Amino acid sequence: MTFDERLDRLVDRQKELVEALSGQQALASDEFARLSKEYAGLTPVIEAVGALRKGQAEVRDLAEIMADPESDAEMRALAEEELLAAKETIPSLEQALKVLLLPKDEADDRNAILEVRAGTGGDEAALFAADLLHMYQRYAEIRGWRFELMSMSETGLGGIKEAIASLGGRGAYARLKFESGVHRVQRVPETEASG
Repeated sequence: MTFDERLDRLVDRQKELVEALSGQQALASDEFARLSKEYAGLTPVIEAVGALRKGQAEVRDLAEIMADPESDAEMRALAEEELLAAKETIPSLEQALKVLLLPKDEADDRNAILEVRAGTGGDEAALFAADLLHMYQRYAEIRGWRFELMSMSETGLGGIKEAIASLGGRGAYARLKFESGVHRVQRVPETEASG
């Protein structure tokens, strides 16, 4: 099966899902939920397919304009300029689509537990840990996720020694699973500037 045939099958599958979800036939609640979840997962892929195919059609149309002997020189020059720009976007559209087609991890739709701990550095490390926790909290708000602080140990200056939070929502684990490791910052200490 070619790449285009695979894309066609995905487009056809989305049409089948739309018909099943909006059809006259009543679905059991678990079947409706399963089909809705499949539809939601397929939607970004279909949007990427549409963007790629639109870009490919644009490349074909511009190539036709350039090949047409009846086109004036100014029109061909403009088409050539636009063709170069359109050809440059095609690889990035293909790459984005291929990333969307990668197999999903079963845990990707699960919730995530976030742990932030201040490392060595005393009050400055605790202030940085508080900044990190606030950053993840804002990110959760932007994504429409639930952010629930499970435990937190604060310092006297507004920093945190340790915090544990639960982040829940669509794709929370998928987005955060690579956010592990040590983060380090070097800055002018607020503890010295205020003293």
